Amino acid sequence: MIYIQFGLYLVAMLAIGYYSMKKTQNNQDYIIGGRSLGPATTAISAGASDMSGWLLLGLPGAVFASGLVEGVWIATGLTLGAYLNWLIVAPRLRASSEKVNSVTLPSILSKRFDDNTNIIKFVSTAVILFFFTLYVASGLKGGTLLFAHSFGSTEETALYITAFVVVSYTFLGGYLAVCWTDLVQGILMLAALAFCLLFGYFAIADSGVVISDVNPNAFKFSTSFITAASLMAWGLGYFGQPHILARFIGIKDVASIGKARRIGITWMMITLVLSISIALVGIGYDAAYGLPGVSGEGGNPERVFLALTDALFHPIFSGFILAAVLAAVMSTADSQLLVLTSSLTEDLPFFKNHSEKSRAMISRFGVVGFALLALIIAANDDGSILSMVGYAWGGFGAAFGPLMILALCWKETTKWGALAGMIVGSVTIYVVKNFISIEGEYFYELMPAFALAFIAIVLVSKVTAKPSTETLKKFDLA
Repeated sequence: MIYIQFGLYLVAMLAIGYYSMKKTQNNQDYIIGGRSLGPATTAISAGASDMSGWLLLGLPGAVFASGLVEGVWIATGLTLGAYLNWLIVAPRLRASSEKVNSVTLPSILSKRFDDNTNIIKFVSTAVILFFFTLYVASGLKGGTLLFAHSFGSTEETALYITAFVVVSYTFLGGYLAVCWTDLVQGILMLAALAFCLLFGYFAIADSGVVISDVNPNAFKFSTSFITAASLMAWGLGYFGQPHILARFIGIKDVASIGKARRIGITWMMITLVLSISIALVGIGYDAAYGLPGVSGEGGNPERVFLALTDALFHPIFSGFILAAVLAAVMSTADSQLLVLTSSLTEDLPFFKNHSEKSRAMISRFGVVGFALLALIIAANDDGSILSMVGYAWGGFGAAFGPLMILALCWKETTKWGALAGMIVGSVTIYVVKNFISIEGEYFYELMPAFALAFIAIVLVSKVTAKPSTETLKKFDLA
């Protein structure tokens, strides 16, 4: 039954991909969908591509293991960051990208700073290629966990299946396929979380289990300033995520952004609360009835949602619930693969003289190539989904976050300031991640990296030449 349900779901995704392919005439259609999507599709697509398998696997696992301390502070930071990103960056980026006729982040930044040397474009493209390949690998690991759990397959087989599924419809339909499938997947993720929480609550309501007795830290969210600030710093990452910024570029007009913001933030808040609550219910259910493979020796807390689904639902329904996890994985990996291949064909000089139709085909095969590279990384990495996501999320947040805010809001920002910010942010992420820690504290590398990148941009911009007045007018900064 579960095989049949997964099959139906995948057929539906491929059908969307095929339909989108018919509406894709050139490379810009493939990458940005002709700027044709409305607020609801854009908002939920942005949310689904943001949350990924982290929402159904990583976050419940963290709360199951450590209590509310991680869930509450991360969720608060993410919600504030997403709201401010929609409010500050989205309308400015949408308007400016159309004025300068650019559809990728490196290209927009290059034009913002009159970068005739293309150094901004090359460095920003390099950052995207590095961190997004890691990000896609984290998504493939989420799919691996799902297929290995659901079908008893080896992790190697599960990894291949996940990569094939994600690549197939993205290869066909590009941006339109990604956004429309993300809309379906975002709704499916919300429904799965809601039903799982509801059934789980009623399952433990009369069990006599007291969650706070089972795990005394379950409802405690007070922590030190450094840990709380580091957890909330996840929200700073929103300003620099290319796959989310691409949704701002692709929405049909600036007037739609306000409605999209309200829809997106509402979806986000509901799903975060549901995900955290499921982890708490999982603690109670595990104590009352047991959740194999979640706790104890050899257990993986990131399986808590999958294990609850197996325990609570009849196979007739559990296949659709498990498909929601696949949806979460796919909704992020597909967006990231699309950004990767758009940087390949739009921002690197190798394919500049090819026709639009030829570049669209190169973009499709770029999706395959980057997926294979991410597959190799995922197969050789032993870290958790949350740790891989955190590294890639932090990399983009530090390299592009301060830059996007200042480039779109402060006319004094210069090319050399932008370059300094990207380099300082990326290097700081690497150094803090690998060499700096604070004993007894969670110290997220994005917090210092974002601050140092911001400072670097301002200081260097103060002593270097400004862009032309004509360029600033295109970005409404003159």
